[in-house]
Amino acid sequence: MSLIKSVFKSGYFLPLTCVIIPSATILVIGRALANNAVLRSMFSCHAQGLGGIVPTIKISYQQGTNLSFLPTGETIKKVWLNDPSQVTMDFDGPMCMQFGAGGNGSSANCEQSSANVIQLRRIQRLNIPGLPKVDNTLLTVITEDQGKSKLYTFRILYQNTAPDYHTLAIYPDPVSGGATCAGKFQ
Repeated sequence: MSLIKSVFKSGYFLPLTCVIIPSATILVIGRALANNAVLRSMFSCHAQGLGGIVPTIKISYQQGTNLSFLPTGETIKKVWLNDPSQVTMDFDGPMCMQFGAGGNGSSANCEQSSANVIQLRRIQRLNIPGLPKVDNTLLTVITEDQGKSKLYTFRILYQNTAPDYHTLAIYPDPVSGGATCAGKFQ
């Protein structure tokens, strides 16, 4: 007990407390943020399936999930879903609108597409005649950067609970340094 009294009286207690409490707080908050990741990322080559695996995106009723091509600088030119009965899509910029077999949108309209982010959200299943009921769907995205096009496909997985991330960010492929598209990704 006398040791505790001497620590309080020595004048070291207050500076020590000022260091320990903020450090502990930062550690606890940092750990909490790490456990609740809000961003999932992958290289462009993985998102294109060049590593042999179709990437997945989880969507739910509780929150939307963003698919961001901002880090790559690519512009989204065209998007489609194999089964649009359970997913809504929104974009951060103008998108090409073509309808029907003839494509009632003009090619000039498609040249003005400037979206970089797709926001996906699950909705109650719509009854679309002729469309079978499935538990997931495929999202196809065509992007363009400096005149070069890329094809991305993502398996959309429906879930009832909110996913552990809200954005899937696509990053440019590594220049080199040993990183390749072979093998698994996050």
